[in-house]
Amino acid sequence: MKLIKLLSQGIKYLSEAVGRIFAPSDDHYPATGTVPFLGDPNYQSIWID
Repeated sequence: MKLIKLLSQGIKYLSEAVGRIFAPSDDHYPATGTVPFLGDPNYQSIWID
């Protein structure tokens, strides 16, 4: 009896995980698009040989 309960809990745990992985995303981030770079590029080399 305990084995059947343990197996059913394991199957439930795995099926919930699979359902969460393959569910549609629930992210509600704003669509920002490309953000332009407004800084100055660093032309100085910092490589030390």
